[in-house]
Amino acid sequence: MKRITALMLAMVLIFTAAGCSSYISSYTAVGFVHSNSSKSAFMNFFSFKGRMVFRLKSTGEGDIKYTAKLESGKAAVYYDYNGTKLELFSASGGDEIDSRGGYIEKGTVYIIVETDGQCKNGEFRFSVGG
Repeated sequence: MKRITALMLAMVLIFTAAGCSSYISSYTAVGFVHSNSSKSAFMNFFSFKGRMVFRLKSTGEGDIKYTAKLESGKAAVYYDYNGTKLELFSASGGDEIDSRGGYIEKGTVYIIVETDGQCKNGEFRFSVGG
C-alpha cells in the first residue's frame, strides 16, 4: 500500500512540475536578469543564446505591448494564447523597437524569445492589458 501511495504521489508531483506548457526555456547567458509577473515580463542581458519563455495572464481582449533593444545578433519573438505559436516580431543588431501587436483574449499568454545564434546587449519587455 505504501508503495502505491508513493508512486501516485510521485506521478502527481511530476505532472504538477511539468505544468501544461509545451514551451521550455533553454539558454546560455552572461549578465542575464529576467522577471515574470502575471501582467509583465522582461529580460536584460550582456550575452544570450537560446530560448526564454514567459507566462502572462490576460484578463480581457487586447494586444501585447513590447519594447526591444539589441546591439548584435538576431532574435524572433513569438506568442501563444490559444495553442498556436505566432510570430510577434523579430529584432536584429542595432534595432530599437517600441510597439504593440498580436491579438489575445482572456487567459494564459506565452511569450517566447528565440535567438538565432549569440545575441549581445539586449533588452526585451512585454506587458498585457485587460
